[in-house]
Amino acid sequence: MGAILQCDYSITINVKNMSTLTKNPGESKDEVKQPNAVEVNKSVENHKQAAAHHQEAAKHHLDAANHHESGHHDKAHTSAVLAHGHSSIASDHQKEDAKNHALGAKH
Repeated sequence: MGAILQCDYSITINVKNMSTLTKNPGESKDEVKQPNAVEVNKSVENHKQAAAHHQEAAKHHLDAANHHESGHHDKAHTSAVLAHGHSSIASDHQKEDAKNHALGAKH
């Protein structure tokens, strides 16, 4: 039975059904393509980089909120811009990983 993961921001992921996403149309259960070491390393690095930038974005968003609360709106704006930059970079890593998964599924 697959695990159900509940995140703090109310997104539920059914891990049991994720294995079906790695199959190409027409493949049986025994024919699931296994990624090679280079693909795995790229994926791992993209996930780690995305996570690091998401963490930085969260830190800067919290800083922005604290600066607004204390009346330092210029500092809040600076923190918000930094947060958006890190979010954008994290998104780039996510897109790269999705692209690699899509290309890997076509082989």
